[in-house]
Amino acid sequence: MRVTLFPFQETALAELHEKINKAHLMWSEKDPQVISFSAPTGSGKTIIMTALFEEILYGGSDNIGDPNSVFVWLSDSPELNEQTRLKIESKSDKIRVRDLVTVDSNFDAEYLEGGRIHFINTQKLGSDKLLTTKSDTRQYTIWETLTNTAKRIPKQFYVVIDEAHRGTYTSAQAENKAQSIMQKFIKGSEEDGLCIMPLVIGVTATPQRFDNLIAGTTSTVQKVIVPPEQVRESGLLKDRIIIHYPDIQLGADMTMFKGAVENWLNKCAHWKAYCERENEKMVNPILVVQVEDGNEREITRTDLGICIDLLEEAMVRKLLPGEVVHTFNDYGTIKVRDVEIHQIEASRIEDEENVKVVFFKMNLSTGWDCPRAETMMSFRSAQDYTYIAQLLGRMIRTPLARRIASDAELNNVSLFLPYFDKDTVKNVVNALHDSESVMPTETGTNKELITLGRNLAYSDVFDSMDKLITYRLDSSRKQAPLKLLIQLSRALTMDGIDLEAQKAVKNAVLSKMDEEIARIKESGDFDGRVASITGFALNTLTFDYGENAYSFDEATQTMTVTEFDISRHFEQAGRILGEGLHKEYWIRHSTRDHIEVKIEVIVLTSDTAAMERINAFAEEKFISLYENNKRSIARLNEARKNIYERLINASVQPIAIPWVLPDSIDFSVSDNSIKIDRHLYCSEDGTFQASLNPWEKGVIEEELKNGAVCWLRNLDRKKWSLEIPYEVGGVITSMFPDLVVVRADAQGYIFDILEPHDPSRKDNYPKAVGLAKFAEKHWDKFGRIQLIRQKKGLDGREHFYRLDMAKVAVRNKVRGITSNEELDRIFDTDAERED
Repeated sequence: MRVTLFPFQETALAELHEKINKAHLMWSEKDPQVISFSAPTGSGKTIIMTALFEEILYGGSDNIGDPNSVFVWLSDSPELNEQTRLKIESKSDKIRVRDLVTVDSNFDAEYLEGGRIHFINTQKLGSDKLLTTKSDTRQYTIWETLTNTAKRIPKQFYVVIDEAHRGTYTSAQAENKAQSIMQKFIKGSEEDGLCIMPLVIGVTATPQRFDNLIAGTTSTVQKVIVPPEQVRESGLLKDRIIIHYPDIQLGADMTMFKGAVENWLNKCAHWKAYCERENEKMVNPILVVQVEDGNEREITRTDLGICIDLLEEAMVRKLLPGEVVHTFNDYGTIKVRDVEIHQIEASRIEDEENVKVVFFKMNLSTGWDCPRAETMMSFRSAQDYTYIAQLLGRMIRTPLARRIASDAELNNVSLFLPYFDKDTVKNVVNALHDSESVMPTETGTNKELITLGRNLAYSDVFDSMDKLITYRLDSSRKQAPLKLLIQLSRALTMDGIDLEAQKAVKNAVLSKMDEEIARIKESGDFDGRVASITGFALNTLTFDYGENAYSFDEATQTMTVTEFDISRHFEQAGRILGEGLHKEYWIRHSTRDHIEVKIEVIVLTSDTAAMERINAFAEEKFISLYENNKRSIARLNEARKNIYERLINASVQPIAIPWVLPDSIDFSVSDNSIKIDRHLYCSEDGTFQASLNPWEKGVIEEELKNGAVCWLRNLDRKKWSLEIPYEVGGVITSMFPDLVVVRADAQGYIFDILEPHDPSRKDNYPKAVGLAKFAEKHWDKFGRIQLIRQKKGLDGREHFYRLDMAKVAVRNKVRGITSNEELDRIFDTDAERED
C-alpha cells in the first residue's frame, strides 16, 4: 500500500481476513456465505478493501497470497466504479493497472481471469443489455461467466457489492431495479443461469440497508463493523461542524452570504499560513453555495450577480476564469456580470485546484467527496434540512487526512443558514446524526462552539513549557514492538535526526536473532524442529477386499519438503517478523547454504518464547530510542510528527511525549458559563468564560487569590490536553486533570496539576495511584500534583484538602493502595489545606 492504514482500518482488515477464513471453512453449495462490512462514510472503506485485495493476492503477515484469486466489484453506478478503480490504482503499489478491468458490453469470457478485479455496474445487467444475452459476437453471457467462475474456484472467488453509495437514484423504480439485480448475486437466478455466489462481501455505510438487501437468503451472514468513534479519533474527519444562523427574522440572506465569504477567506488565510510554515502542499479551501431553484425565465431565484459582487468585494480583486463554477444541469457556461461560470462534474471539483467557489442546487450526489469544501452557504429554506445535512456529511473529511494540532480553525466546517432559526437548526443537527456519515465530536452553533487563541499576556509562560510532558493513549490496534522499532529507526534516519539509527537498530535486531537461534540450537531442540519442517512421514492405509477389512502398513515413507515450500514458509516467517528482517538475516549469512539459513528463520518465528524475548528486547530499544530523540522529533513539521505519534500510540507501553500547546484551541461555551481572569487562552476581546462545577470554581478562585500567574482549563480528550495514564482492572486508560495552574518563583515558572475529585466515584483510588506513578516518573517537570477534595475542617467550614503526589512520602503511601477506603485514610492523615 502507498498509504499507512489507521489503527481502526488495520483492525477492520484483520477482522475481514478472519471472517473470510471462517467463511471458507463453512462454505458448501448449500451454505453460501455473506460478509457484511459496514463502515461509516468517511472511514476509508475503499482503502481497507484495497489492502484486503493486496493481501489476498500477494500475502500478508498472517496469510500466504493466492495470485489466482478473482474479484468482482459490483455497484449501481459506472461513475462510482470508475472512482473506485482510480482510488485502488492510486493507493496500491502491488495491484497493476492492467489487473483493474472494467467489464463493458464487449466483454466475453468463459471464466473471469485470475489475479484481476473486475468492475461491473448494475446498469449494464438489465435484461435488455448486451452483457446478458448471447449473440453472434458473444459466446457466454455474463451470468454464465460468473457461474462458471464460481463453480470452478468457489474459495478463490470474491464478489464485493458496493452498497455504500445507494440512494443516488432520482426514482424509487430505478433504486428497486438496482437492488433486484444485486440480489441475484446473493440469491442466484435460475432464469438467467446464475448460481448463488459462494462468498459475497457487502460494503455498506448503513448495515440496516444491506440487511434489507440480503433478507430472505439462505446464506450464512457474518459482520465486520467499524465503530464511528474510532473514525472520529483517527483525525480523518473534522472535529466540529459550526452552524451560523440569524438572531432575527429579517431578509438577511446576503449579509449571511458576506459572513460566509469572510469565513471562507479566513480559512484560506489560515491554510496558507499553515502550509507555508509546515512546507505542505497548499490546501485551497472551497466555498460551497447552495442556491434556490429557478423557473423557465431564470436559472435560480438567488441573485448570482450580488453574490459575485460580494465575492469580488471581499477578495479585493476580480475573479479569475475557472475560480467560480456551477453544477446546474443542462446550462453549460453561464455569464454573470462579466464572470464566466463554467459547468463542472461533481466528481472533478476536488481535483480542480483552481476552483474556489461552487454554486449548486440539489444535484451534488451522496457519492460526492470534497475535503477542500470547508464553508457552506445555503439559500434554501428550512424544509430542505435533510438534504443540507446529507451534503454537509460529505464535507467533513480533513484535506490532509489528519487533524491539524496547531490551529483549531482548520479542524472546523462552517455552515451558514440565513433562513433557519434556533428550532429549525435543531432539525439539521438531528438529520446529521441520522445520516450515514460519521459526525464530528461536536455539532453546534457559532454561539456555542468558539475558537480561542493564545493569551499574548502570557507568551513567556508558553515559552517556558518546553520541558513538560504528556501521554497519548487511544484505541489504536497495538503493533509488535519489533515492527515499531524498525519503523522508528527508519523515520529517524529519513528525517536526518539520527543518520545511523536504521543501520544500528537493524544490526542489533539481527544480532538478537542470531542469539535466539543459537539458544534454540544449544537446547537440543533445533534438529527435531528442522526435521519437522524439511520432511514428514507418509503412512500407508490399505483396504483388503478379500478380508473386507482395513490394514495399516507400519512401513513409512519419508517425504522431503521441496525448496519451493521452504521458500514459501520463509516468506511467511518474514511477514511475522516484518520489515524485511528475514531477508536481512539471509543476506547477513549469505556465505552459508541458503536453505539452511531460511530454515533457521522459520524455526525462530515458530518459537513463541524466542519471539517474546525478541519483542521484549525491541520494546526496550524502542522506548530508549524515542526518549533519546524526542526533543528533535518535537521540532519537525506537523506531518512528520504525526508519523511518530502514530508509532507511539501503537506501543503496548504508554510513552511520555513533549506537551506542546497549539496556537489556538476549540472550546465550548454554555449558557451557564462565567468569565474568569488569567486564562492561558482567550477570545479576541481578551476574555475567557467557561462552565465549571462548584469544586473546580472554588479551587481556581483559591489559586488566583494565592497569587497564581495564570491557568488552563484542561478539557477531556482533546488532542492538546494534558493526559495521564492510570490502570483500572488491568486496562490502561486516561485521565485529564481539570486544572493546570502556573506559579512563579525565583527560578521561573512552576506548572501544577490539580484534580478536584469526588471521593464517591469508583475510579477514585485508581486515579490517585496513576497520579502517584506519574509524579514518581516526572517529579522534576511539574510542581504540585494534587488530588483535591472539599470537606469540613475543624472550624466547621468547607475547605479544599489537597493530597500532593509531588511529596515522596505521600506518593509512596498512595502507590500501593487497592481501595477507596485506603485512600480515604491517607487523605485524613496527609492531606493539607492551602487557603
